[in-house]
Amino acid sequence: MQTAEIVYNGELRTTSTHVRSGTVVETDAPVDNNGKGERFSPTDLVSSALGSCMMTLMGISAKQHNWNIDGTKISILKIMGTDPRRITGVNVEITFPAGHGLGEKERAILERTALTCPVAKSLHPDIVQDVKFNW
Repeated sequence: MQTAEIVYNGELRTTSTHVRSGTVVETDAPVDNNGKGERFSPTDLVSSALGSCMMTLMGISAKQHNWNIDGTKISILKIMGTDPRRITGVNVEITFPAGHGLGEKERAILERTALTCPVAKSLHPDIVQDVKFNW
């Protein structure tokens, strides 16, 4: 089964439909690349996928260990380069809620889990992944 179907809508916009669930994501080219910047750009989605992957794997680990990380937030800053135009870095800031009660061992497990998520391991090694954990 296909993962997604993508339709070009004109005006530098696409609609991607997740085949299994029917969930829809629209993209728009960024303002600095002839678009309106009114939706996620494809490179925004790559950066967001990194954060979502990290969060998902930390959630799986937390569930397996019966730890509560509900309310954890991730802030993403995508850094674009030129010549060629591409993602050159992604700054990831992970902030855990106050009172999480996680000790050094638990923190180390969650950090290692985040840093080894499939998206992190799939990005080209030239893309700098600067990850900060706020406990």
